[in-house]
Amino acid sequence: MNNINEIITQPEGRCLEFKGKLPDKSDIAKTAVAFANDAGGELYIGIENTSHKIVGLQENELPDIEEKISNMIYDRCYPTILPEISFLTIEGKHLIKVRIFQGSMPPYYIKSDGKFNGTYIRVGSNNRLADINIINDLERKRRNISFDKEIMMEKSINELNYEGFKNLYKEKTDEELSIHVLRKLELIKEEQGKEYPTNALVLFSDDELRKSWFPNAKIECARFKGITPDVFIDQKSITSHIGLQAEEAYNFVLRHINQDAHVEGVYTISHWEYPVKAIREVLRNAVVHRQYSLTGKDIKVAIYDDMIEVTSPGLLLPSIDFSAMESRQSDARNKIIAPVFKRMGIIDQWGNGLQLIANEMKDYPNIKLRWKEVGLSFQIQFINMNHKKDKDEKQELQQELQQELQQELQQELQQELVSKTMYSEILDKVKESPLSRQNLSLALGQKRVSGQLNKVILKLISDRLIERTIPENPNHPAQKFRITKRGFIFLDMLLNKS
Repeated sequence: MNNINEIITQPEGRCLEFKGKLPDKSDIAKTAVAFANDAGGELYIGIENTSHKIVGLQENELPDIEEKISNMIYDRCYPTILPEISFLTIEGKHLIKVRIFQGSMPPYYIKSDGKFNGTYIRVGSNNRLADINIINDLERKRRNISFDKEIMMEKSINELNYEGFKNLYKEKTDEELSIHVLRKLELIKEEQGKEYPTNALVLFSDDELRKSWFPNAKIECARFKGITPDVFIDQKSITSHIGLQAEEAYNFVLRHINQDAHVEGVYTISHWEYPVKAIREVLRNAVVHRQYSLTGKDIKVAIYDDMIEVTSPGLLLPSIDFSAMESRQSDARNKIIAPVFKRMGIIDQWGNGLQLIANEMKDYPNIKLRWKEVGLSFQIQFINMNHKKDKDEKQELQQELQQELQQELQQELQQELVSKTMYSEILDKVKESPLSRQNLSLALGQKRVSGQLNKVILKLISDRLIERTIPENPNHPAQKFRITKRGFIFLDMLLNKS
């Protein structure tokens, strides 16, 4: 048993609840049902739920309260839930601990309300009435059948368009996706002498069936301006089959984060501002382990000035503990999809994913990894702890630049505020990602690198509006140019002046 002083510092949540006194029979039955339908949980009676203050119970009332709890849960819950009830004494005050174990016969529900009106699940610190999709998931859980394993009988395997997946599978495994392989991977099943795709194969397909039955099996990506979701800078809806989605989302992230480079010997070493291997693993896990049975929910990737946030439908599996990332943990919500991803090499060996994330985070002390359950979704955030420092630096640079402009900035830049020549064009081209001299020339619509372009690049470098990605070796063949913080401020000023 964890030390009670440690427990009361924790917030109420998926597996923990506090009550200052014995709750009424309805409340305690709902909590028991919700815990049993999920990962189990502990209810402490004698601790106020808001202040977490230990108020205690009368010692002579403990046996009577224990009996009432047992009767409430036994009489009102179905299938039968057998709680483990114990007495605790802390600092002379008496508590009752009610432990509910994860049930093996879900869905559990309130007898008098019936399965469809009395099934509760735990969402955060609340007991929420389950809808039909959740109830169906609980019934599949009892039968040890995952949603992706169910047969889709709208089309036979011969009618389904999955050519894109066949090509991807061949590319990744060097193996033909034959009918035999489909059977082996349980992507198709026979019913009444005819073979049909499972939900997994439909999700991997390019067929209209996927779009009509799983319209939210997609990833919505957005880059926001600032630290709130008020203004879009860029957005993308990824609607390809699930075998391609993670990499497309990963590429979207790479377009909107910065990369530094320096030369070590003959090698160019790149370093991203965020742990990109960890982000790729999170995106892959989001696709592989999301709860596809939840209608109306898609994966969301949000990029702010101060963090990257990935939200995936479905609560974290009870067997996975994100607080113990370095230990090998393995479980899969989608029993067909996950092995297919592993076979294609898109996900690593079982149990290595969280360890990979934990290992890369060690190289990014300025990035904080935070995870939480939001409604019926699981959310991971990569938070840039240097954002406030960078913001302060930006304000200082802005003041510095404004002072220079008020005094006397170079004639070319003053002219730029009026006429907007090649200076602003170059800054605009390199603001998303660094470009080489040749690619910059092409982006400006030039057939070859002109002398004027070289002159302007040198001028922008001199004015600290752009910089080389490999400053130690200006003539390095991999040399590129990127906008500086000062350059971003200058662009903002141009925008405000226009």
